[in-house]
Amino acid sequence: AIELAWNLLTKDFGLDKKRLVITVYNEDDEAAKLWSKIAGRPESKIIRIAGSDNFWSMGELGPCGPCSEIFYDHGPKIAGGPPGSADADGDRFVEIWNLVFMQYEQLPGGKRIALPKPSIDTGMGLERIAAVLQGTHDNYEIDLFKALIAASVDLTGVPATGEHKPSHRIIADHLRASSFLVADGVLPSNEGRGYVLRRIMRRAMRHAHLLGAKEPLLYRLVPALTGEMGRAYSELERGKELIVETLKLEETRFRETLERGLKLLDDATKGMKKGDTLPGEIAFKLYDTFGFPYDLTEDALKARGIFIDAKGFAASMERQRAEARKSWAGSGEAATDTLWFELKEKLGATEFLGYDAEAASGEIVALVKDGASVNELGKGAHGIVIVNQTPFYGESGGQIGDRGRIAGPKSAFRVEDTQKKLHGLFLHHGVVEAGTLKVGDTVDLDVDQGRRTATRAHHSATHLLHEALREVLGTHVAQKGSLVEPGRLRFDFSHQKPMTHEQIVAVED
Repeated sequence: AIELAWNLLTKDFGLDKKRLVITVYNEDDEAAKLWSKIAGRPESKIIRIAGSDNFWSMGELGPCGPCSEIFYDHGPKIAGGPPGSADADGDRFVEIWNLVFMQYEQLPGGKRIALPKPSIDTGMGLERIAAVLQGTHDNYEIDLFKALIAASVDLTGVPATGEHKPSHRIIADHLRASSFLVADGVLPSNEGRGYVLRRIMRRAMRHAHLLGAKEPLLYRLVPALTGEMGRAYSELERGKELIVETLKLEETRFRETLERGLKLLDDATKGMKKGDTLPGEIAFKLYDTFGFPYDLTEDALKARGIFIDAKGFAASMERQRAEARKSWAGSGEAATDTLWFELKEKLGATEFLGYDAEAASGEIVALVKDGASVNELGKGAHGIVIVNQTPFYGESGGQIGDRGRIAGPKSAFRVEDTQKKLHGLFLHHGVVEAGTLKVGDTVDLDVDQGRRTATRAHHSATHLLHEALREVLGTHVAQKGSLVEPGRLRFDFSHQKPMTHEQIVAVED
């Protein structure tokens, strides 16, 4: 990995070896020797770094290992010293490559053991290397961004200099992130990844507002983005129509929110002067009741030198969360999830045989009743059976779980549903119809074949429907969810407007 990284940078990219600085973890003699041999540097010129900067880990526990990094020296015209020096925080030396030698597992109590299969995680910063190769120290001066910033300047009529420089850069950066997310099937919403997308979009839209854009701006920049990156990333071209419609609709809505929020903010801060602090509960009310995000309130007040009581905002947020938690109390989900984690850790994943079989034999490895592990289930008991291997399909990907029967020599269990937990623990829900099931019993498992066949047909129909939608509406159509049952299917997809009657008929045909 060291040799590949060095050859790519110095031979293929032609970087000046004298400008490359190498660091290793202070105890990693092996990496230091390899660098000396491959790069022809004396070991005294390879910088040893102690601590977390050159030792990577997933967290307090888990895979970890020493790192080796390659820095590029942009020269004395920029302030800063080499890594490990007192001036290391300066901008002169920029890390362009990192190699992580994943060779240990961190255990509780501070002990580390060797991984049975060590590996190497290596990566290069695309924009940083582009900046180096294009002779600039500034990522926003590379070709990927120049075209987007130029388009932003052209549409707003505001130069990308002085106080407006950051706004143009934020618009270019966030437009790119938003467009890739939409092309990948993420749409703005108020939860999960859709909320992250909405926050990214709205920050760019706020800066479009600061630049004085009177109409929605971001959607008009999409042609510049696809012109710059569409050849390398064909999903941008495929999803162009959806990206444009999504950005336009979101910015139109946001402008209404912004207008209303700024008016409320003006009313709330009337009479306040530079250095004053807005109470946290007012900022929270703007966020919670009127949909005006905290960071926008912060941005809007920063220009006037007014602060927000962040602790008061956090306290208001926590009060609301506490109320929400009360409504969930007693659901038992958290306790049950703990049980599945324990069982998965103890038993490992269930082996799924269902692609090739609708009947099989297996051993009962766990039984669950009323959210707790038990050793047996008697006649009439409702519970969950976990077997070492199963032909039963666990509900996932929108397809419902199989039903059928599990039978031992003197017992029978009707499977009413099959669920999948924690990426591989198959749970057979049902009721004991005869005898007693015990952990360790060998059992026969039979899937309801008629039901499985009907479900399979609807699964196939889902793919046919997806293709028909793409042919009629365009290749941007992406599956957002589905339900596959024996008697019907449901298909959720992203499209910027309701389908016409003619389009529905065309898809059905």
